[in-house]
Amino acid sequence: MPKDKKQSEEIARRFGQNLRRARKRAAMSQEELAVGASLHRTEIGLIERGHRVARIDTLIKIASSLGVSPLELLDGINWTAGGPSRGRFNFSGPPPQVPRRRRASS
Repeated sequence: MPKDKKQSEEIARRFGQNLRRARKRAAMSQEELAVGASLHRTEIGLIERGHRVARIDTLIKIASSLGVSPLELLDGINWTAGGPSRGRFNFSGPPPQVPRRRRASS
């Protein structure tokens, strides 16, 4: 897998994990958050699962609806500026756990 794609996936996973944690702490459902942020509920689910990266306007809508700083949703995602070489992303803290899919019972 190319390094840029792997980094993008890690950013999406970490952002999603931060979003889910903040939403649960606010005792909000995905639907309640979506209404407050003027988004569709499925958009919140896709972002939380790391399947989509939020645009800057979406980040601000979500953070405002949760009553948190956008920085809280970016926790653990850092950029090191490059000097003579290229910059790179750095991730602090443990990597997010990938949620296991539940099998449908027959």
